Amino acid sequence: MSKGLQKVKGAVFGRGMLRAIVSIVVFLVLWELGSRSKQWVGFVMPWVGQVPAPTAVLAAWVELVGDAGYWQSWYMSFFRVLGGFLSAMAIGIPFGLAMAVSRNFKGVAFPVFEVLRPIPPLAWVPASIIFWPTQELSITFVTFLGAFYTVVINVLGGARSIDVRYYQAAQAMGASDWDIFRRIILPGTLPSIVVGAAVGMGITWEVVVAAEMISGGGSQSGGSGGGGLGFFIWNSYVGGSYEQIVVGMISIGIAGYICSEVLRKFGGIFTPWLRLR
Repeated sequence: MSKGLQKVKGAVFGRGMLRAIVSIVVFLVLWELGSRSKQWVGFVMPWVGQVPAPTAVLAAWVELVGDAGYWQSWYMSFFRVLGGFLSAMAIGIPFGLAMAVSRNFKGVAFPVFEVLRPIPPLAWVPASIIFWPTQELSITFVTFLGAFYTVVINVLGGARSIDVRYYQAAQAMGASDWDIFRRIILPGTLPSIVVGAAVGMGITWEVVVAAEMISGGGSQSGGSGGGGLGFFIWNSYVGGSYEQIVVGMISIGIAGYICSEVLRKFGGIFTPWLRLR
């Protein structure tokens, strides 16, 4: 039975991989045709015709592989994202759990949280530059905000989704508040925490790139890669290197995908019961 199940899973995985490869190939072919429509068809296709062709982007990417500044951009953006994301998790999870278990704390904290939550993280960039001593800290702070609200909302949503009968049964059997928190609330919110972490990671990459563009890349150590991937894209735009702009965009997508996938793998370790669904 187990071998048959493994074969089925392998077949599904194989078909899924095949579909993914085909979709990427079709996308690249259509992109190439659209970008070179003036040469091959005689007219420029709207929007796509203005984008560099994937072959040109690949050529520019190959040149950048040996550029230390390009990899420094990855390094700086990654550690800004890591700093902001870990701070958001370290503060957001206990904050959300505290509001989930204490009505009094939620009554005090939630109104302020809801007033601040609709403010886009990028709107904090000017204020953070003023209040934080360095631009590096201001970018990390804005990145922190990008994940913080998502994490807290998911923790609260996970706590609300727990069936109230679990609480009633635990109380009827004499469970303490700590037992209820440890055996019901925390396990019940773990799936939502994993989802919030994955979504928050994606938002942090969006925010850090925009913050690097607006703030000029933070503390730069010289060279084209001193300010992160956001500053790399902005520099490429100013320099008229549109192929490098696309390289930077794809680099952000790859980095965000890898980070989110790693989080999902870790989430699967902490929530093994979800694998049975």
